[in-house]
Amino acid sequence: MNTPKPASKPHYLRIRDFILDGIKSRSFAPGAKIPPEVELAKQFGVSRMTVNKAIRDLAEAGVLLRYAGDGTYVAERKAESPLLDVNNIAEEIASRGHAYRAEVHFVREEAASEEVALRLALGVGMPVFHSLIVHFEDDTPIQLEDRYINPQWAPDYLAQQFQRETPNAYLMRACPLTDVEHTVEAVLPDAEAQSLLGLQASEPCLRVLRRTWSGKHLVSFARLLHPGAGYKLRSQTRVRK
Repeated sequence: MNTPKPASKPHYLRIRDFILDGIKSRSFAPGAKIPPEVELAKQFGVSRMTVNKAIRDLAEAGVLLRYAGDGTYVAERKAESPLLDVNNIAEEIASRGHAYRAEVHFVREEAASEEVALRLALGVGMPVFHSLIVHFEDDTPIQLEDRYINPQWAPDYLAQQFQRETPNAYLMRACPLTDVEHTVEAVLPDAEAQSLLGLQASEPCLRVLRRTWSGKHLVSFARLLHPGAGYKLRSQTRVRK
């Protein structure tokens, strides 16, 4: 079992990082119960309220599952969603007989924000690769891809020419997809999305939050924003009798 880190950051962040480190090292395996809040509070010398904040943040990020009267468990990695496939958008557009192109706004290394650190199970401030790309069908922007990568699993990401090959295609070569987690939500575009996708502030969009794994490695977290007027989700499921 891991031991608490020195108090060089806010207490709730120390506890959160302790849990994330345990998940990463598999001391806390998927489906396993983490120590009770009372035990963690005693271990770190903090109030139960502080522990609760750390656990609540991880639960909101989908890392932990809380059950009243039972405890808190590490969320199981979800297999591919029955609602969405993970397809190469360039191939999708070509299959419709249309022209694909990409505008790469940046591909860079930066420090992980609190949200990105949670989504990728990393420490706040650790290096991540970040790309922002708009995908076009003919001359119409149909997706804003805001993607973060754990550099450990795709170290050559920054060197890729994403005008020629999509991040999806590169990642499928470099670290083939084995597991995916999707969350779909309806949102209004922020100022950046309005500018990049040519939208009005009142135009609804569909946002897909996607995390992908290669084997046991959590590789990527992406926000995929689609103009709602020109995008739909389709699912086909076989019902067994």
